[in-house]
Order: sequence, then structure tokens, then C-alpha cells
Amino acid sequence: MWLVFGVSAAAFALLNLWKPGKKREIFRWASLSLTALALCAFYADGAARVARGDWGGLVDTMPTLSRALWMLTVISIVLNGMDLFRDEGRK
Repeated sequence: MWLVFGVSAAAFALLNLWKPGKKREIFRWASLSLTALALCAFYADGAARVARGDWGGLVDTMPTLSRALWMLTVISIVLNGMDLFRDEGRK
């Protein structure tokens, strides 16, 4: 689930950059909200594996998943930052 939230956050950030108009704040809000949900879903997945005692699953998946989550989070921050600084330059 966290992967869906993370990819959706990046998609909304791209929409925010490319869609002209005054309603772009909705895309920015959606991107930041989905980034937060991706982080929560990732944590919940890890916590559920710990509660089940699935140590092998944690060892196998967490290193790769955490790198992917870091990348999606950084992409979301950069894309939303580009939009923010682009808007500041127009004023």
C-alpha cells in the first residue's frame, strides 16, 4: 500500500507542476498528504511483521523497501519544492 501512496504522491506533484490554473493547491495538498500516508503505511507494514514475528520477512524486505520509500519521499519533496520556488519567482 505504501508504494501506491508514494507513486501517487509523485504523480500529484508532477500534475501540480504541469497543470496551469488556480486550483493547483489541491494537487500540492494531495501530494504532501499521500507522502505522509506512504510513510505511515510503511511503518505499519513493518510493525505488523514484528507483531507476527516475521523476522525473515523483515530481513528480506526492509532494506529494499526503505530505499524505495526514501526515493519516493525525496522525489515528492523535490517536485513540491520546485513548484513552490517557481511560484515565488513569479511574484
